Amino acid sequence: MYAKKTVIINKSGLHARPGSFFVREAKKFSSDITITRLDGEDKPVKNCSAKSIALVMAMMLTKGTRIEISARGEDEQAAVDTLTGLVDTGLNDL
Repeated sequence: MYAKKTVIINKSGLHARPGSFFVREAKKFSSDITITRLDGEDKPVKNCSAKSIALVMAMMLTKGTRIEISARGEDEQAAVDTLTGLVDTGLNDL
């Protein structure tokens, strides 16, 4: 398993448009990918599959939310690096 932590920076969080973009990119990888919402002390609060738009939207990931993206599988590092890179650049929604 490979994981990285990051912060949602786009002003409207992972709402419909950037959430759909994120999920579409996650589905390009064969690994199982999980998004975990973290609290102020980086403890896990809630997690879901990064490949489900319904579950991602239910996470209520707003601007400033700390998350961890983790993956398990043959392309886990590429998946996590790509997806955290998208979050770090605002998911084309700044």
